[in-house]
Amino acid sequence: MPRGDLGSILLAGGLALCAGAAVAQQRPATPLRAGAGDAASADVRADEIERRMRPEERTVLTHGLWAIPLIPKIRIPSDAVLGAGYIAGIPRLGVPALRETDASLGVSYIANLRNDGATAMPSATAMGSTWNLDLIRRGGALIASEARAKGFNVLLGGGINLMRDPRNGRTFEYFGEDPLHSGLLGGAAIEGTQSQHVMSTVKHFALNAQETGRHAVDGRIADDAFRMSDLLAFELAIERGQPGSVMCAYNRVNGAPACGSDYLLNRVLKADWRYSGFVMSDWGAVDAVEFALAGLDQQSGAQIDKQIFFAKPLADAAARDPAYATRLADMNRRILRSIYAVGLDAYPPVKAPIDFAVNGAVARAVADQSIVLLRNRGGLLPLSKDVRSIVVIGGYADAGVLSGGGSTQVQPEGGPSVSLPMGGEGLLAKYNNQTYHGTAPLAAIRALAPKAKVTFVDGRYPAEAAAQAKAADVAIVFATQWMAEGSDVPDLSLPGGQDTLIAAVAAANPKSIVVLETGGPVLMPWLDRTGAVLEAWYGGVRGGDAIAATLFGDVNPSGRLPVTFPAAVDQLPRPALPYAGMIDREFAAGLAAGKSYPIDYDIEGADVGYRWFARKSLTPLFPFGFGLSYTRFDHGPVRIAGGAQPRASVTVRNAGARAGSEVVQLYLVSTPAGATRRLAGFAKLAVEPGATATATIPIEPRVVAQSRDGRWTMPAGRYGFALGRSATDLGPTVTITLPARQWR
Repeated sequence: MPRGDLGSILLAGGLALCAGAAVAQQRPATPLRAGAGDAASADVRADEIERRMRPEERTVLTHGLWAIPLIPKIRIPSDAVLGAGYIAGIPRLGVPALRETDASLGVSYIANLRNDGATAMPSATAMGSTWNLDLIRRGGALIASEARAKGFNVLLGGGINLMRDPRNGRTFEYFGEDPLHSGLLGGAAIEGTQSQHVMSTVKHFALNAQETGRHAVDGRIADDAFRMSDLLAFELAIERGQPGSVMCAYNRVNGAPACGSDYLLNRVLKADWRYSGFVMSDWGAVDAVEFALAGLDQQSGAQIDKQIFFAKPLADAAARDPAYATRLADMNRRILRSIYAVGLDAYPPVKAPIDFAVNGAVARAVADQSIVLLRNRGGLLPLSKDVRSIVVIGGYADAGVLSGGGSTQVQPEGGPSVSLPMGGEGLLAKYNNQTYHGTAPLAAIRALAPKAKVTFVDGRYPAEAAAQAKAADVAIVFATQWMAEGSDVPDLSLPGGQDTLIAAVAAANPKSIVVLETGGPVLMPWLDRTGAVLEAWYGGVRGGDAIAATLFGDVNPSGRLPVTFPAAVDQLPRPALPYAGMIDREFAAGLAAGKSYPIDYDIEGADVGYRWFARKSLTPLFPFGFGLSYTRFDHGPVRIAGGAQPRASVTVRNAGARAGSEVVQLYLVSTPAGATRRLAGFAKLAVEPGATATATIPIEPRVVAQSRDGRWTMPAGRYGFALGRSATDLGPTVTITLPARQWR
C-alpha cells in the first residue's frame, strides 16, 4: 500500500510491452495447494464458473477499490470491511467478495478507522533472525486467524524482497538478503496464512529494493543473475507456500513497469514456473489496459490509478479483440481457481473475539528467538537478578518498543503507548506516526530484577545519561532507528545523536549494554567501548518482555543475522543511495518528460549481501548468520550424501551449562568453476546442556547450480561445502562429486 499524496501515486509512465503475451494462456502444470479440496477440483470449478459468467460479470473480479473512506466521492460497499482493498463477488454464481487487509506483521490498523486492535508481530527482519520455519508458519497462521476474525479473507503479506540496500525504508518488512533463507521462510509464512483459509500474496514482484522513487526507478539486471537471487527467493516461496496471488511492484524492471512486465509475469512466473494463481497490482501501479496482455490479472485500489482500466476499457477490448477475450477468460479462471484452492467460498470469515493473550504468546516466542547477541565482552550477559542498580537510558524504553511505519503498521489492543507525528505530506501522512507499543522494557526489567534500583533517563542529554551511568552498576541504552514505507533512511547512523549518547555512556561505565531496535543494519562507531550489544529489531507486542528475559538469561539468545552489517557505507555496491534527495513530484515530472531512472543491479548481480562481501574480500562489521549464545556448541564432522537430493548431516553438542538453540548453516564454497559462497541449507536445533542432536539439511539444487538462459545447469564435478557459524566463520571443506544435471 502506498504512502504519500495522490499526485505521487498517480505517476505517469511509458508502457514497454514485450511480445509473447500468449504465453500467459498456458494451463498451469504446478497446482496451488488446495485449502478446501484437491487442486484438480479447484481447476474444474474455476473453469465451470468462468464459462457461466455473463458479459457484465467478466470484469467484476478483475478490479477492486481501496476500502478506506478517505478519498472523496468513493463509495465503500456496505459488505466491505474497512481495510486495504475490496473486490466485489458474484452472488449469482456463489463467488465471494475479496476483502483484503495488510500485511505480514499483523492486521494493519489503516489509520485506526476500524477502531480495533491486533497482535503486532515482530518485524520480518526479526522473523528472519529466528531461522525457524515452524515458528514463522505459526506466525502466519496467527495473523490470518485475526484477519478472519475481523472479516477479511485475503492477507497482503508475504514480503520477501532481498535486502540489496540496507537503507531501504521497507527493509524491516523483508526476511533478509539470501534467496534460500528468504524463500523458505516466506513459503512457511504463506503456508501458515492459507492454513486458515485466508488467501496470501507474495510481494513485491520484483526488485523492489528502495523506496526513493519507487514508482519511477528502473532496476537493471541480467536474467541469469536475477534468477539466481531475487527471483529464486520468489520461486522458492511460491513452491513452498503456493500463495493464491502474487503482488507485483511499483518499480520498473529492465525498462518495463513490474505490473506490466511480460518478462516477469508471462515468461518467468506463468510460463517458466507454471504458477497457477493470479497477479494483483500494487495500489496505484497500473498505467494502461495493456497491462492485462503483459500478465496482470487484477487491478488493485483502482480508484487511485488514472483510470479503472480493468473495468469498461478491458471489457471493450475483449469485445473487439480475441486476444483480450482469451486473456480475460484466463484472468477470471486464475482468480476463481485461487478462491477455491484456498477455500474462501467454503470457509467464509466470521467476525469473532480475538484471544490476545494466546496470540501474544506466539508473538513473544518469535521475539525470543529473534534477538541477536552481537557482543558480550567478559560474559557481561546474562545479568544477575541480584544486581543492585541499573540505569535504563533512551529509546522510550519506559513506554514500549518501536515498530515500523507504513501499510504494515499494527496497533495492539488499547492503541500505542507513544505515537510521534513524523510530518510530511499526503493522504495518510498524519496517520503514519513513529509508534511504540507493547510491553515496556523498563517495566519488564524491574519485574525480573525486583531487588535492584532501576532508574530511567530519557537520553536527550548525553552528559546527564553518562552521570547516571557512572553511578549505576549497569547501564542499558536503548537505541532506535525508525523505518517506514515511502522513504529510505539517508545513512546507517543512529538518528538523533544516539551514537554520541552511547559513546558517552560507555565511557562512563564499562558495563554498558546497548539494545538496538532497528529496521535493519546500522553502523556502530562506539562498538569497542561497550560491554554488550543486543539487536532486538522491532519486537512486536511482547518485545519488551523478550528483551528483559534475554538480558537476564531467562532466554538464551538464538537469533542469527539475516543480513550483513557493513562496517561503512562505502562497502556497499552503491555507496550513495540512487537518486537520494529527489521527491515524488520530481520523478513524476521526469517520467512525463520521457526521462528514465535506472539503477544498475548488475554491479553485484546475484552476489547480494554476504556474497558481495566475499567477492570483494570485504570485512563486515557483523556477517550474515552471526550470533552469540550464552552456551557453547561443538560441531561434529559434516557428512554429505549425494543423489537426486543431496543432504548434509552434522551432530551438534551443547558443551555449556545452559540449554540453547544452534542454527546450523551449510555453505557451498566451491564448484567446478571455482570458489563461491552461497547458503545451501540450514536447520535450527534446541539442545540441552551436555546433550547432542543431529541436524539433517537438504541441499537446495538451485543454489548449487547456475542459471543459463532460463534453465538450471549443474556441471559434473567436485563441489565443496562447509559448515558455518556465519558466512565468514567456516569449518573444514567437505567435497562431493555430483553428476551433471540440467532442468527448468
